[in-house]
Amino acid sequence: MTQSLLALGAGLTVGILFSWLRLPLPAPPTLTGIIGAFGVFLGSFLFRMLA
Repeated sequence: MTQSLLALGAGLTVGILFSWLRLPLPAPPTLTGIIGAFGVFLGSFLFRMLA
């Protein structure tokens, strides 16, 4: 749980910083990109479970 909160805090910090500096966000801005990133994580998880 602590790692999740730290990751969320880091993401919020980066999002605020990039917006403040008026830079493009270093993450996919659409739901499709987020689903793709989740797919990569899920594929890795399934591989470790089956191997």
